[in-house]
Amino acid sequence: MAALVVGVVLFSGVYTDLLWFGQIGYSEVFWTERIAKLVIFFAGFLIMALAVFFSIRVAYRARPIYAPDSAREDNLNRYQMQLEPIRRVVMIGIPVVFGLFAGTAAMAQWEKVMLFLYQVPFGSTDPQFGMDISFYTNTLPFLGFAVGMLISATVIAFIAGLLTHYLYGAIRLTERGIFTSRAAQIHIAVMVGIFLILLGVNFWLGRFATLQDNGGYRAGAMFTDVNAVIPTKAILAAAAIIVAILFIVAAFIGKWKLSLIGAGMLAVTAIVAGGIYPLAVQEWQVKPSEGDVELPYIARNIEMTRNAYGLADMEVTPYNATTTAEAGALRKDADTAANIRLLDPNLMSSTFAQLEQFRPYYKFPKTLNVDRYTVDGKVQDAVIAVRELNPQGINPNQQSWYNQHLVYTHGYGMVAAYANRATSDGKPDFMQSGVPSTGVLGTDTSYQPRIYFGQSTTDYSIVGAPDGTAPIELDRPQGSSTTTGSDDPASEALTTFTGDAGPNLGNWFNRLMYALKFQSTDLLLTNGVNEKSQILYDRTPAERVAKVAPYLTLDSNPYPAIVDGKVKWIVDGYTTSSYYPYSQQQQLQEATTDSLTAANGVAPLPNASVNYIRNSVKATVDAYDGSVELFAWDAQDPILKSWQNVFPTTVKPFSEMSGDLMAHVRYPEDLFKVQRELMGRYHVTDARDFFKNTLAWSVPDDPTTPAKDKQPPYYMSLKMPGKDKTAFSLTTDFIPQEVQNTDSRNILYGFMAANGDAGNVKGVKSPDYGKLQLLELPDATQVPGPGQVQNTFQSNTEVSEQLNVLKLGQSDVINGNLLTLPMGGGMLYVQPVYVKSTGSTSYPTLQKVLVAFGNSIGYADTLNEALDKLFGGDSGATAGDAGIDKGTGSGGSSTGTGTPSSTNPALTKALNDANAALKAGQAALAKGDFAAYGEAQKTLEAALTAALAAEGVSGTPVPAPTATPSAAP
Repeated sequence: MAALVVGVVLFSGVYTDLLWFGQIGYSEVFWTERIAKLVIFFAGFLIMALAVFFSIRVAYRARPIYAPDSAREDNLNRYQMQLEPIRRVVMIGIPVVFGLFAGTAAMAQWEKVMLFLYQVPFGSTDPQFGMDISFYTNTLPFLGFAVGMLISATVIAFIAGLLTHYLYGAIRLTERGIFTSRAAQIHIAVMVGIFLILLGVNFWLGRFATLQDNGGYRAGAMFTDVNAVIPTKAILAAAAIIVAILFIVAAFIGKWKLSLIGAGMLAVTAIVAGGIYPLAVQEWQVKPSEGDVELPYIARNIEMTRNAYGLADMEVTPYNATTTAEAGALRKDADTAANIRLLDPNLMSSTFAQLEQFRPYYKFPKTLNVDRYTVDGKVQDAVIAVRELNPQGINPNQQSWYNQHLVYTHGYGMVAAYANRATSDGKPDFMQSGVPSTGVLGTDTSYQPRIYFGQSTTDYSIVGAPDGTAPIELDRPQGSSTTTGSDDPASEALTTFTGDAGPNLGNWFNRLMYALKFQSTDLLLTNGVNEKSQILYDRTPAERVAKVAPYLTLDSNPYPAIVDGKVKWIVDGYTTSSYYPYSQQQQLQEATTDSLTAANGVAPLPNASVNYIRNSVKATVDAYDGSVELFAWDAQDPILKSWQNVFPTTVKPFSEMSGDLMAHVRYPEDLFKVQRELMGRYHVTDARDFFKNTLAWSVPDDPTTPAKDKQPPYYMSLKMPGKDKTAFSLTTDFIPQEVQNTDSRNILYGFMAANGDAGNVKGVKSPDYGKLQLLELPDATQVPGPGQVQNTFQSNTEVSEQLNVLKLGQSDVINGNLLTLPMGGGMLYVQPVYVKSTGSTSYPTLQKVLVAFGNSIGYADTLNEALDKLFGGDSGATAGDAGIDKGTGSGGSSTGTGTPSSTNPALTKALNDANAALKAGQAALAKGDFAAYGEAQKTLEAALTAALAAEGVSGTPVPAPTATPSAAP
């Protein structure tokens, strides 16, 4: 009975999977993957089971017939008699058990088998053996797996046969030693011979595996490997085959002396040639002259690593950056200046939530995304998010199974704000917002705003009803309640899902299967399910793409976009390998972890090592109906071509991508992180300089966070030096490697950008997309790095005083992301400054902008003002903060001076008085003049009261934190 229950439960899992894949249109993946796994399972099962079975059977049939003549033999006879009633079961059961283990292990290697069977050549060869790269990525892993399986089967079969021989007396201990029957000798000799042949094949394959080794100075076969390890492995392979032949011959002629001598010589050779000799070469020939003898092999490693990670075609541009901020310096960079991003997507989640959430059962992600849209003929960077369903936000009194799975089923609408500007009070300037959804990106009638599939939608929902049936799904807030936050059901609009998004629950058998799958009796018994009901599950974009493309590694940051009238999630998929010859291994999780993933709990890539990666697939998931489309973005990737041979109908050519979708493709973030991690060393292409390691770089720590985590890369639109147009790019900084954990200067040495503009024409990819450009700054220029710039901002006395003013009234000042831009012939730094009150419903608002160029800094209410002050009164460019109206603004200068500004003269005067009092108090405290310090505090309090009165706020201001005077020395 228990077996029947387990069988039904297992069947329900397979059956529901079949329904899911059939509904989404990827039945080919379901059947191909499972049939492949089943075939591989049976292959592994049969190899192991048959080897063990025949070994036991041969040993049993060769058992001697004799009467026991000792107590030990008498005991064995009793064991034989006890075993005899179940002998047949045991002789079949033991092979079956080992076969099941072997089949399960083999099934887990199905990807290696399929890549071997359907491999596509790379068209390039390795520098040592001249083999096509596909031999290393597709053939060698399979051969290693197959030989390993055969060796395991041989060893286990040998042990099983040996025990059987002993149990039935073919091998027994005597006073003269160990007695072995003639049949047992032949059996053992043949098994040893087979093992040695397989060992020889393994030695031979090991020659090629040295090119994948990561244990030396660099990945690949170095001097010792090429001149000692590879030759000795060939010798050991030949020796193992020879000794195997000797054993097999000895088994039939009955003379063992030569084979035993051969086995001993093989062991000695393995120790000397396989271990001692390579060690001696390394110690006595390589180490004394490592900088010379390893150079050819380091050059191989550099070339192959850059090829494997897509770095070979990187454009390197010497950038003689100036550190002098001259008037009009940004005139040639007007396009970039107009698009400088002021909204930090890492800080805007709570702001979006307070302004656009409307209901507690909605939510925004912790980190928003950056994309771009064409508005009035101009491409505008935007900070975007979708208003997703938040099941935890449902009123606890309403969290019944019915509400959770049939009523609260989806989120609603896209929210987008201009990235380069804010409103007069520092809030995002929305280009798309509200419920119903309105804005320049569309309305409810021009695009489908309902979000049934999203990153926060992890539970299943049941949707759909016959025509004319009263809707039960809560759709969206309506009326004035959208501004009050009321969750009165009477103020909510209802809807019924009309798409095709999930398997049908219209019959009792399907309902039973899904009730078993989700272990829910409510699903089986509820009256909310009808003949049109569909069940939606596996609803996150990553889950859906991973199921239909199990061979892909997915980027950790899917992002939404309005594409062709629908909200679609765009997911970047990578094909990877850890077998590319001479390529350096990268640990994906470590390479993709930065301050953003650490602080917000964003899951980076899995904990796996690779040495080859391509962004081979762009996938989309429709937020309304969950449909998945896969496009072959890198159609030349041989590994993707292999998988297309396995699943020929699942991946479409990118020529079928619409122009609207092409316009929202961007360079993937995790790939860029992996590439920049490597570029710390592999920007150096000269082997001698590479070995010296004096030019190594590292990614700087994020200066806006206290933790020592890497600065994340940033999306922005900019025009790189030497280019004629602005491109939506992903950027990162580099500083000298030696600054890590030392007191070395945080100097900018490099700046890398990846072009993420694919164009907006259907099926036509811009030739500039994916181009990597590296700016190399000369050491002598001493351009400050991000950490140094942040320290300058914080340590400048006048800037600190202005920030202290913003902190009055128990507000927090939050530094936004510190952006680096190659502008004005040098490197411009821009950092938005936000203010957040301490209330429970508070959110950050943009209040100030810090800028730096060389050793000069600027500070003002708007980016335009800050840039003008920084560049001698006229930067030469108009930034994109025209939407910010903070008055004339006297704040900001090349040294960081400035005072708060306002269109209210009384408020301006009060803030100026408060600023002056603050300075006077600090000066008095420095001199030990406590009387003057007390007067300054009174003046400060009066000024703050006047400021609040000018703003129309009553009450007594909360004094700013002050230092406690100490006794004069």
